[in-house]
Amino acid sequence: MYEAQRDACLAAAEAGGQVLLKYFRHLEPGSITEKTKNDLVSVADREAESVIREILEFRFPQYGFLGEEGGAAGDQERRWIVDPLDGTLNFVQGFPHWCVSVALWDAEGPVTGCVLDPLKGDCFEATRGMGALWNGSPMHVSAQPGLDGAFLAVGFAYQLGDRFPKFLDAFTRVFPRAKGLRRAGAAALDLAHTAAGIFDGFFEMGLKPWDVAAGALLVLEAGGRISDWEGEETWFESGSVLAAAPGVHRDLIEALR
Repeated sequence: MYEAQRDACLAAAEAGGQVLLKYFRHLEPGSITEKTKNDLVSVADREAESVIREILEFRFPQYGFLGEEGGAAGDQERRWIVDPLDGTLNFVQGFPHWCVSVALWDAEGPVTGCVLDPLKGDCFEATRGMGALWNGSPMHVSAQPGLDGAFLAVGFAYQLGDRFPKFLDAFTRVFPRAKGLRRAGAAALDLAHTAAGIFDGFFEMGLKPWDVAAGALLVLEAGGRISDWEGEETWFESGSVLAAAPGVHRDLIEALR
């Protein structure tokens, strides 16, 4: 089930990745603009989304589409949710940590999804009820039993505004217990790395649907847990996301509440 959707997802992500590789460290200054303060977009984002959308609409014209750059169109119950370049600031600065995220959602949630890291040749994929794969091999969240000694990914953006003190408060409670915290600047890739067991968990506020649409499915299908910071199911709507191996997730909820 969903083989055709999965294949379309992978093909679209790969095509988007090829566009981005062409532009990485070769962007002209005039091709970069600022949507809001410190929130950048480039010709690479737009061209990658255009190529991704063309492939998905050709294969499944009945599905809707939500992209970070182009917005929403068509059926909003069955729709592709796309971030053509997660980690745009990294990309613009030449920092090699960014990815493509493509996912299909229906009324029950994520159906199939892919997070592609073209630079490293890493493809993380999952389909509902069928587990998660990293470059074709099964992947699973880490066996870390709890927060103490965990290796965590965190995220925060300039746009957090008056929510930043809440993030700092949470950070100060988690920091003394974790083995390490990393803020690399690409939420979809942080979620993929959590699903693969590289990170034991991840938390961030202010995320958008395209940041988490594929990565959330990876975590769930890899045996992890995902919720908002209160342990509830509003993470997709609220953008406050906590994803981790089960024991780490339990402890993080207690620490972040």
